[in-house]
Amino acid sequence: MLALASVTGAVAFLWPLFLRPGALLGSDSSGRTATPFVMAAIMAVVLALLISELSNNDLDVKALAMLGVLTAIGAVVRPLSAGTAGIETVFFLMILAGRVFGPSFGFMLGTLTMFASALMTGGVGTWLPYQMLAAGFVGLLPGLLPRRHPRPGSPGEIVMLGGYGFLSAFLYGYLMDFAFWPFAAGLGNGTQGGFDPQATPWHNIHTFLVVNTVTSMGWNLGRAITNVVLIAILGHPLLRILRRTARQGSFTLNPALPKGE
Repeated sequence: MLALASVTGAVAFLWPLFLRPGALLGSDSSGRTATPFVMAAIMAVVLALLISELSNNDLDVKALAMLGVLTAIGAVVRPLSAGTAGIETVFFLMILAGRVFGPSFGFMLGTLTMFASALMTGGVGTWLPYQMLAAGFVGLLPGLLPRRHPRPGSPGEIVMLGGYGFLSAFLYGYLMDFAFWPFAAGLGNGTQGGFDPQATPWHNIHTFLVVNTVTSMGWNLGRAITNVVLIAILGHPLLRILRRTARQGSFTLNPALPKGE
C-alpha cells in the first residue's frame, strides 16, 4: 500500500510530462479539472494504507491516537508561521515522527496534517491535494533512512535528520511548483522557460529545475533553514519523547528505535 501511495503521488505530479495537459483537460488550462480526481485518489490511498496497517497489526489504537494528536499539533502549528519568507514550522515534526514510527506513519501524518490545517484556516483549493502528497513524501522518507548508523539518539542522527530536513524543503518546494508549472507557464506558448508539451520529459524537467531554482531559491532556502534550526534545537528531546511514548504504548515502530534509550 505504501508503494501504491508513492506511485499515485508520482503520477499526480508527473502526468503532464507524458500526456498533453490541454488534450486531457480540454479548455481548462489551470489544472482544476484534475484536482478532484487527485484528491479522491489521495484519500482512498490513505484510507487503504490505514486499514492495511491496522489489519497487519503495524498500527494499533494507541498509535492511531498518536497519529491524531500529532496531526492536530501540526495543524495548529502550521498557521503560526504562515509561510512568510518560506519559514514553515510544521515539517520538522513530520520528519521526526516519520523517523520514529516509520514511513507509513510519516506519510499519513504529512497528508492528514495538511488536510486538517486547510480545514482550520480555509485554505482549501486546487493546491491542497498536491500539498498533501508533497508533505506525505516529506514524512515518508525519514523512515527509510539508515536505521542503525548513525546510532539512534546520537548527535549523528540529528545531523542526518538536519541534512534531510534541508533537502526535503527543496523537494517540497519543487513538487509544489511543478504541480502548476505546466499550466501557469502556458501550454505550448513557446516562451523561454515555459512548459513545452512538444518537448521530451527530460527537457521539460531540466527547464523547470533551472527556472525554479532561480525564482524560488529564497522561499525554499527559508524553509530549509527553518527545518535545520528546529531539528537542531528540538530534535533530540522530541525524539526521546516520541520513542518513550511509543515504548509505553507498545506501538509497532520503525526498527530505528533503540531498545534501551
